[in-house]
Amino acid sequence: MLTAATLLAACAPTTQVPVATAPPTTAPQAAAPHWPSLAETYLNYYSGEYQRLYTASAEAEWRSNTHIVPGDTANAGATARANERMAAFTGSTENITRLRELLEHKAELTALQVKQVETALYNAANSPQTVADVVKARIKAETQQTEKLYGFDYQYQGKSVTTNDLDELLRQEKSPARRQQIWEASKEIGPTLKPGLLNLRDLRNQTVQALGYPDYFTYQASDYGLSRQEMMTLVRQLNEELRPLYRELHTYARYELARQYGVKQVPDYLPASWLPNRWGQDWSSMVDVKGLDLDPVLAKKGAEWQVQQAERFYQSLGFPALPASFYAKSSLYPLPKGANYKKNNHASAWHMDLDHDVRSLMSVEPNTEWYETTHHELGHIYYYLTYTNPEVPVLLRGGANRAYHEAMGSLMGLAARQKPFLAGLGLIDPKVKTDEMQALLKEALGSVVFIPFASGVMSEWENSFYADQLPADQLNARWWELTKQYQGIVPPTTRGEQYLDPATKTHINDDPAQYYDYALSYIILFQLHDHIAKQILHQDPHATNYYGSKEVGTFLADIMRPGASKDWRTVLREKTGEDLSARAMVEYFQPLMAYLKEKNKGRKYTM
Repeated sequence: MLTAATLLAACAPTTQVPVATAPPTTAPQAAAPHWPSLAETYLNYYSGEYQRLYTASAEAEWRSNTHIVPGDTANAGATARANERMAAFTGSTENITRLRELLEHKAELTALQVKQVETALYNAANSPQTVADVVKARIKAETQQTEKLYGFDYQYQGKSVTTNDLDELLRQEKSPARRQQIWEASKEIGPTLKPGLLNLRDLRNQTVQALGYPDYFTYQASDYGLSRQEMMTLVRQLNEELRPLYRELHTYARYELARQYGVKQVPDYLPASWLPNRWGQDWSSMVDVKGLDLDPVLAKKGAEWQVQQAERFYQSLGFPALPASFYAKSSLYPLPKGANYKKNNHASAWHMDLDHDVRSLMSVEPNTEWYETTHHELGHIYYYLTYTNPEVPVLLRGGANRAYHEAMGSLMGLAARQKPFLAGLGLIDPKVKTDEMQALLKEALGSVVFIPFASGVMSEWENSFYADQLPADQLNARWWELTKQYQGIVPPTTRGEQYLDPATKTHINDDPAQYYDYALSYIILFQLHDHIAKQILHQDPHATNYYGSKEVGTFLADIMRPGASKDWRTVLREKTGEDLSARAMVEYFQPLMAYLKEKNKGRKYTM
């Protein structure tokens, strides 16, 4: 087996001319290096090692997320060791040297080779062995933070509860006082995570600084081909484009929730504990649309039916059945009562080996929220499977950009909620009368409300945290400043620096400095949905049925198939005919604006 050192030596160009024994005119000349061949040999080696180590790391991470035992350090140790081996390879000094050398001859390489080399260098910046001690410390710190994050014992009224329990209580409880207790219980984990997060901020920044990035936020934005400033300009622009509609929704929510909770004095800003989501990122459960309440019928069908039905939807579009290993190896449902371990309850999809071992980590229950989530998560899974093909090198088996992955999942979640789709599955009576405006309002309270949180609060806070070195005694203050500015939400009581409310959002800890992915994904999904509805199905975007449309499946597969081997801007332009824009999303909710303005007549606007 070739080692990295021997292969690098074999790939290195011969630049020295042998000592001549004949006249100069007849001396043998050194052959010019053939850089495409050198690149291909090197990338084949690199990709094989990368895939092997990636798989080992994914298996260790899977175990750490699905079998959490307080006090047991075995999983943490195994995960740290696997991640250290991965980091040592991707960030090795010799690999960095070789990749940089290849990039110096970029003009002589194929476009696909250049993309692979650039991707490998991007990966190297996440774990450069020029600062091996920092990388090792970061891996250890991230593993410890994950265990604290998902092993935390949430308590409410003296009993242990899950985050699912807390979410359900926030959707149902009508007493403002009890709602505040529930909300505060959901934030108790913050102080536990604060020291670890501050340590991780320093370690993450130091890691990428070794390869020339000024900070970790800038590093993550560069994956889009954008500078930090360009990324922030983009997300601020999206937020501004949707601001008029959000202002109407905010005003509506203040008055509606005051009515629901029996509060006579309507607050200028929404108390965070009033909202049906721990971070105020989704208010959709405020509205019940008669005829579209799926909980009773889903409760009868059970959790397993939801996952299987989501798979049938993708198959109806022409996608293949999931590998048998998906069901054998995934962790799809809540742990049984009395289990002596915990698991990460946050839904996620995993491409374990960059081949056909795909898994999902969920805690599916038979309700509307998980019905949508199963369709979303299988969107990721089918994206993995579609770009796992001989045309896409291992290093480019990813989304066109990170947001595309989320867009695909969320697009299918949206499609699965629309009335004709639901009627076609028999989940609702096709003749049932529904209030279409209330249905649109419910959608906006989900997707539109999400944008200020994702592109505003989360992105601005992490930008401040990593790039501006936000002081440790201003972390919570900055969070609530942004929450008020972008969401019009305030804490129910003073939240000083003894708390760390941003850390209660899992992504802040284990998926850092890239939450704008989700905001961009919503913009992309509405562009794709607009195109599918109008150009393929010839249906009203508010009332589509993708089910069984092979043409829709072909359209989506064409986007998925190249993975990251094609520029994301080119993909969007070729498939929809336009560049990234909030146009489709704004247009989709335009009918709601007139309705809300009428509802809000005479009401006080505070944003």
